[in-house]
Amino acid sequence: MYADDVNILGGSIHTIQENAEFLASKEIGLEVNADKNKCTVMSRDLNAGHSHSMKSDNSSFERVDEFKYLGTTFTHQNSIQEDIKFRLKAGNACYHSIQNLLSSSLLFKNLKVKIHRTIIFPVLYGCETWSLTLREKVG
Repeated sequence: MYADDVNILGGSIHTIQENAEFLASKEIGLEVNADKNKCTVMSRDLNAGHSHSMKSDNSSFERVDEFKYLGTTFTHQNSIQEDIKFRLKAGNACYHSIQNLLSSSLLFKNLKVKIHRTIIFPVLYGCETWSLTLREKVG
């Protein structure tokens, strides 16, 4: 059995380790390639998880400070500032690339709305779920 893009979450390193071992157990049978796997500990505490390592079948996972998953960048500090900047830049680039269409008097308003929904909205997908702190709102 193979699976791509699997995230294993838990409230502690121990829980994550147990969940990873269960997925690789004979019951589930997922084959884990340690060379393709990475791990990060997401916490606002700068020292969280630095003393722990993740292993599976005597292979150690590479520890990273950030990774991209399904278009979203996750950081070890659980910060979304860089992801917000990237998405807003991409949204602005999309808007400016079709600005001539949206300002054209030859197209009906409902067609302009459809263009906006199909081209710009997907770039900003999920922005309504961002939990913003004061730093993100001001910055």
